[in-house]
This record gives sequence, structure tokens and C-alpha cells, in this order.
Amino acid sequence: MSSRAVKKRLGVKRDRTLAVVLSIATVFLSICASTVLAVVLVLGSWLSDLPDYKTPDAFITAQPTYVYASDRTTVLARFQAEYREPVAMKGVSKDLVNATLAIEDARFYHHSGIDYYGVMRALVNNLFGGSLEGGSTITQQLVRNTVLSAEREDISVRRKVREAYIALQLEEMYSKDEILLMYLNTVNYGAGAYGVEAAAQRYFSKSADKLTLAESALLAGIPQSPTYNDPLLYPIQARERRNLVLKRMYDEHMITAEECDEAANSPIDLDEKKISDDGIIAYPYFTSYVRYLLYNNYDLTETDILKGGLRVYTTLDVKKQEAAEQACAEKRGSMYNDDLQVAMAAVNPTTGNIEAIVGGSNYRESEVNLATGQGGGGRPCGSVFKMFTLVTAVKDGIDPNMTYLDCSSPATVDGYTLENYDNMSMGTQSIAAAFAASSNTGFVRLISSIGVNDVAQTAYDLGVTTDLDPESAGASLTLGVQNVTPLELANSAATIANGGVHHDLCAITTIEDRNGEILVDNSDPETRASRVLSEEEAHAVQEVMKGVVRYGTGTDANMYNGQPVAGKTGTSEDYKDISFVGMTPFAAAAIWIGDPSNISSVPASSCGDVFARYASSVMDAESLPVQEFDLVENDPPYRFYEDLERNVYSNSTYQAMLEEERQRAKAEAERKRKAEKKKKQEKATQKSNSNKN
Repeated sequence: MSSRAVKKRLGVKRDRTLAVVLSIATVFLSICASTVLAVVLVLGSWLSDLPDYKTPDAFITAQPTYVYASDRTTVLARFQAEYREPVAMKGVSKDLVNATLAIEDARFYHHSGIDYYGVMRALVNNLFGGSLEGGSTITQQLVRNTVLSAEREDISVRRKVREAYIALQLEEMYSKDEILLMYLNTVNYGAGAYGVEAAAQRYFSKSADKLTLAESALLAGIPQSPTYNDPLLYPIQARERRNLVLKRMYDEHMITAEECDEAANSPIDLDEKKISDDGIIAYPYFTSYVRYLLYNNYDLTETDILKGGLRVYTTLDVKKQEAAEQACAEKRGSMYNDDLQVAMAAVNPTTGNIEAIVGGSNYRESEVNLATGQGGGGRPCGSVFKMFTLVTAVKDGIDPNMTYLDCSSPATVDGYTLENYDNMSMGTQSIAAAFAASSNTGFVRLISSIGVNDVAQTAYDLGVTTDLDPESAGASLTLGVQNVTPLELANSAATIANGGVHHDLCAITTIEDRNGEILVDNSDPETRASRVLSEEEAHAVQEVMKGVVRYGTGTDANMYNGQPVAGKTGTSEDYKDISFVGMTPFAAAAIWIGDPSNISSVPASSCGDVFARYASSVMDAESLPVQEFDLVENDPPYRFYEDLERNVYSNSTYQAMLEEERQRAKAEAERKRKAEKKKKQEKATQKSNSNKN
């Protein structure tokens, strides 16, 4: 074969080889381009629906809602899904900052959000059996804990890419110190504590700037596994993790060998701070009522309340609340029966603001609020309900001083047979006198003449919100046989004390969001006001109710300083409930005493003394002068005091009844005292015998 032919064949072969190479290269480049395009498209889709990370609130996680008393400083509650206490960097110990950097991200100040060297180091370390490490930076962890918290359990590449992208953006938006502080204020430290301050308080009952080196290392080691590293649950594991943190600090030249050894050899010395499960801090019966209102009376979600960082300002007056609690405690202590409870609600007559609530003696033992009815409804208020019958009569133009009732006993009215206390027949008495003496027969006759439905409507107008059933109760409605709450009665009394102007009850004056914007504003009482009685009608009722305290069944409500008090007593069947509603120009309150289980009777016929103690304490605390109810121009002369003295209180049977009540209460108190003394003596004897043995 000639050389020319050989060369020709070789040329053809080279052309074919080149063509194949070019074809392969083209395919390869096409695949690469397609792959790059596909990657770009995938990444674009992964990053297309990122949460908003550019707003100031983006990295602020759940914040607690604080509830304050009327002084706007006393904290009543902290409602939260997570225990958090954000602090500034000066509020964090230097040891805790260094410990966190050493164990979580030693190169934090040298990377731009993603530590590529750290990722490779962690990968090699994990492959060759070293202590398990993660490659995420503090910046990435912050993103995962906040902006992408909804995706934190997702272990896909998609989530990692999204996390890394936002971390890079975050480093452009904030300084390193700002990012570190945000991380320290949001990370989970176990035991329900989020952020360094909450953790320091939770485990050591101290602020984060007071932590020792050993304590700082212990806390810094928890976030890697908040449950397994929790020193309350796993102290051995927590100690090992703490010592690893100390070694890392030594390796990073943050502490000396001596400091490391001393801290590593120290015991875990915890001073645990309990966290209230319900968030209630003070005055739990009032505060639980406010919590109920937040969930049920406002357009707020559970997320708003537990994570929204709201500020709720209430009407609770700390001095008045403590005065109410003291008055109730003294009364309860005088009855020598632990089964009996004293409840009270106090309302400001001029605003309708709820200033004090005593729902029982121990909220942690029973959350049933006997003052508001939460958890158990109301109770029969007895003859206190005659107040609404009196008001209805006055509204109908009936003069309580000049109109007389048949108060003979027993009596059958509309098929209902009843009698006065001890079946005492009082004869014919004015409405005012019958009210002061609390004649059952007289007021049953009165309500029958003016109509039970009208009386029920009056109760609603003045402040009762519980659904009444006047048709089934009939004339007995005036005897307080249906359940109402002390809070409703106090609001009704406040309406009368305020000259007939009713205010809707208010326990929350304002609600602000985390930025201080007002969401709810109830601070102006005029927006909640309506006139339901004329001044003349209200004054007439005030005068009649003053007679109850001056001469009638509520004389124990008389105040030592001469302050006029208007009120009404009430007693249910067998003394299972006793009630009193009282008012002055500056205070209105209702008190209930009884056994919530409805077994024990109450060894007293009135609880007006609770009101007297409360109102006296308020006057002393605020240096209030004696105040009269507002007088009405052309006020007609009322002569019912003389009528009472002449027709009722000179009655020997009535005087005997009062004396009998006093003796019964005295005997019951003495019996309880002796029983308590005997019980103590028996315990002392048992203890003595035990010591001898």
C-alpha cells in the first residue's frame, strides 16, 4: 500500500476521533449546563417562599404577655408558651459568652455566616469517631430557632440551603455582637427556659451577669440537647457536657489550665426557681378572672396571649385588694371552721372598675372563684335580692316611707307559703321598715304586686348578668333563691351608690401590643356609663338601705369613724349562705360566706363587719374624710328611722330574736374554739408519748 493511502486513512481516523471527542464534549457541556440550570431553578424554587427576615420583628420570637395592677408596675401575671427574659449584652457574663462561642462556634467572628472550615472539621471528626459535632454556625442556629422555626425538624437539603442563605443575609444586616445577643436571648436551655436570663434564673435563681465560670459552662452545654443535657433531669450527663465546654474554652485560650481544672472539679450547685404553670404571680383570683376575660371577651388568639408580648393593664388596686383579703381572712379566722370560705368583690362606684376580688382562701387548693362564679357559678344571696325589689318599687313611684306592707307571719302568697325569721309577725310596716327588718312576708307580697319580671329586669339593669328565671321562682325571687355572684351584687350596689348611673364592669383598662400600640382601650368610664335610675330614685334607695345598717339586720357594718354605710343582709335556708352588700360614696362591695360543698352552716347572721373592716382600711390608707351620699335638691323628709324604732325595734320579740342570734353565734364560736384546743392537746400528747417511746 502506498504511503499516500496510509496517510489518507490515518487522516480519516483522526477526523472521526475528533468528531467523537467533540460530540462527547458537547454532550458533557450540555449535561453540565442542564445540571447548572436545574440547580439554579431548584435553588430558586427553594428560596422563592422564604419567610420575611428583613423586618425588625423577624428574629424576635415568642414574648410573654405581662398583666399589671392599676399602678402599672405591680406584675400580676406572665402568660407565656416559653419562659423568656430578654437582656442586653451587658446583662450576660463574659464567661457565658466565651463558653457559648467555644462550644458552638469558635470561629464566629471570622466567618460570614457559614463556616466552611468548621463544616469540614466537624465532618472529619464525626467520621473518625470524635465527639459528635455539628457544622452549623451561631448565625445558622439563630435562623433555625427563629425565622425558620417551623422547619427546624426538617433535615432536608432544602432547609439547609434556605438556612444558609438567610444566615448570609443576616450577616449583612446586623453586626456580629447583635447576632450573638439575639442567639443568646432565643436559644432553648431546657426546663422551659429560653434565653440566657431565663436559664440563669431557672437553674441558679440569679441574673445572667452574675454567673460563675462553672455555671456559665453548664448553661452553654445545654442547647446541643436541651432535654438530655438538663441538669435537673440528667446531672451526670450535664456535668460531662459542662467539662467538655471547659476543655474547649481552654483549647481556645479563653481560660487557664488552673481555672479549667477548678471549674471542672466543682459540683453542680443548682438553686432551682420554680416556674408557675399558669403564669399567675400575684392575687390569683383576680388575675385568673383577667385571664378568663382575655381568652373569652376580646379578639385575641392563644398565640397573641402566650407569644405576642402584650401588656395588659388592669383595675386591681393593690391596697384595696390587700384590705379585702385581710378583712376576709379575719372573718374566716373567727369562725373556727376550715370548711367555710369568705368571698368578696369590690367595685368603684364612679367608674365600675373592679378594685378587689377575693375568690376564696387558697387558689392553689381550689381555683373555683366564689366571687365571680368561675368554675362553680354563683350562690343564693338570700334577702340581699330584696334590694332589686325595693328599687323596682321606687321606680314605680312607690314611696318606701309612706307605703305599708303586711308583714304578718306566716303567709301564703300566690300559692307560696313562707314565714319571717323565727316566724316573727311584724304586723304592718312601711317598705323601709320591712326592708331594714328583712321581712320575708312583706317583700313577697310586694314583689307579687309589682311583678317578678320587672324585678328581674331591674336586676339586669343594675348589674346582674346571670340568667334569672323569674317565672319558675315566682314571688320567692325576692328572697334570693336563685344564684348570683358577689361581683354582680357589688356592681349593682355601685350603681345605686353612684346616683343611678351604671357602669359596665371593667377589669382591664388597656391592652398594648409589643410595640406599645393600644389594641384595647377601656380607660374612659364614660364610654361604659348609662343612667338606669334617676338621682331621686337612687337617693331614696340609699336612704332606705342606710336604715339596714343604722337600725336593721346589718348593724355590724357600722363604721367606727361615723362614715355612713348603706347595705343589705341576706341568709339562705339553714344558714348555708350568708351575704352582705354594702356601699359608701367611695366603695361598693359584696361579701359571701358559706361552705362551697353546701354541708356546713355559717355561725353568724351577718357579714357586714367584713365590709366595715374593708371600707375603714381604704379610708385609712387613702386618708379619706367621712363622706355623705350626694343629696338631692328638694329632698323629701324621710321619717322611717322613727318608724323603725316605734314599730319594729321596740318589739320585744324582735329584740329577743337578735339576742338569740348573738348567743347562737357566740356558742358556735366557743364550741369551735374548744374543739380546736382539744385537737391541739391530743396532738401534743401523741407527740410526747412518741418521744418517750
